[in-house]
Amino acid sequence: MSERESPGFDVVIVGAGPAGLSAAIRLKQLANDAGRDLSVCVLEKGSEVGAHLLSGAVLEPGVLDQLLPDWRGADGPPVTPAGADRFLFLTRTRAVAAPIVPPQMRNHGNVIVSLGNLARWMAARAEALGVEIYPGFAAADVLYDDTGAVRGVATGDMGIGRDGRPTANHTPGMDLPARQTIIAEGCRGSLTAALFDRFDLRRGVDPQTYGLGIKELWEIDPARSQPGLIVHTVGWPLDTATYGGSWLYHMDGNLVSTGFVVGLDYANPYLSPFEEFQRWKTHPAIRPTFEGGRRIAYGARALSEGGIQSIPRLTFPGGLLVGDAAGFLNVPKIKGNHTAMLSGMVAAEAVFDHLTSGTANREVTDYPDRLKRSRLWDELHAVRNIRPGFRRGLWAGLANAAFETAVKGRSPWTLRHGHTDHESLRPASRAVPIAYPKPDGTVSFDRLSSVYLSNTNHAEDQPVHLRLNDPETPIRVNLALYDAPETRYCPAGVYEIVRDGDGTNPRLQINAQNCVHCKTCDIKDPTQNIRWSVPEGGGGPNYPGGM
Repeated sequence: MSERESPGFDVVIVGAGPAGLSAAIRLKQLANDAGRDLSVCVLEKGSEVGAHLLSGAVLEPGVLDQLLPDWRGADGPPVTPAGADRFLFLTRTRAVAAPIVPPQMRNHGNVIVSLGNLARWMAARAEALGVEIYPGFAAADVLYDDTGAVRGVATGDMGIGRDGRPTANHTPGMDLPARQTIIAEGCRGSLTAALFDRFDLRRGVDPQTYGLGIKELWEIDPARSQPGLIVHTVGWPLDTATYGGSWLYHMDGNLVSTGFVVGLDYANPYLSPFEEFQRWKTHPAIRPTFEGGRRIAYGARALSEGGIQSIPRLTFPGGLLVGDAAGFLNVPKIKGNHTAMLSGMVAAEAVFDHLTSGTANREVTDYPDRLKRSRLWDELHAVRNIRPGFRRGLWAGLANAAFETAVKGRSPWTLRHGHTDHESLRPASRAVPIAYPKPDGTVSFDRLSSVYLSNTNHAEDQPVHLRLNDPETPIRVNLALYDAPETRYCPAGVYEIVRDGDGTNPRLQINAQNCVHCKTCDIKDPTQNIRWSVPEGGGGPNYPGGM
């Protein structure tokens, strides 16, 4: 077996999303302005920068104005200026428009942008500043020094067979030592989870709660295109006990980004977020947008929805957390890109000052204090009670949101997230099955044809990256008590109960090649028996630029 390479850097950043790229750019800006030689490396597990980025992508551009003031120039990423806002409450047959759009959903001055294209453009700017970016390299392990501090990360080997042995195509991974490691791998990352456990980063904070966002990109009939139009809905097809909603963003080029978010604290094990999304598109107020068009892309991703009360300790010896790895999503706005970018910039400034100060301390303890002095903290504090208010149902949640908006988040209390999402499922014996309609192939579709549009690919002969702590639990617990909810909450058809020809001997089949890396199974499995780990670098979805 070949020896692992070990190039060293001042800073290694895991993840080439908005947070990681903002941190990289700001670090090099500071170093270049100060005449300092600072080596910065960004690892990206997708086949290219942007391949794994999925977002509704209405961007508050102020942070980008601050980071790269010339981004609106001719060479900048294409954007569609936000236009009219609509907020609809849906019943089964009607759509009631809110007379006043909630302030959090007003987008004057914002832009609709492809997050993938934005990241690709930012990556080019980062490389021009001297950042080294390695797409197709998955950070698989954290490296620790003799004191227990983080000293970098290791990428996974390539060419390992399903039996765990090197194949003829084996290429060893790399050890990437760094003076500081910035974790920007997004929601529910495997390295983040390891660091949570190693340094007890979640002690004293609320459990994180999540949403599953499922998204499609459509090319619609030009007669129906309204570039800049932004529509959000709540209500049907979800029941009033389940948190969720949708978006429609009209972009230039007759493109529409559409998606549906379901809070993963839902209780009914028969609920299928994928089927709810497909059913939503058949609503009489929604369907006309898609008729005569064609669906060109599909994807799914979990979102951290806990807000400020669920943010973990952000630093540890040798590194820190930024972006959705920490949970900086503004849930009422359904926006996290501007907060992710701001956290990356603040982290970069703290890390730069730390590395140039000559201190022997490995922990950038100033980073959380800087964040708390930034507008990011004020923004998240003002909306902290809105998401937990929906735990009492839609109507109580809307009333609470109206109150919190009226007092601008200055209520003298903070609502708590009392339990994790995987604890919220009720047994199937106490739940009502949901009869979902068959897809019509016009506006609603099945999972396998959807996964095909995500361009998901994993090397066939590699270890399965979805692992069971106990192989008997899916049948003994999940099937017996909850009627196999993993076959419904997964938006990619990864989990399937198969039986012998006579209907006996049920067993769980894991179709790992379908996985779009949404992390829902890692979050929602009721016994936390499923562990998501990174597959070979370059595997997973390959979302097109319009996503």
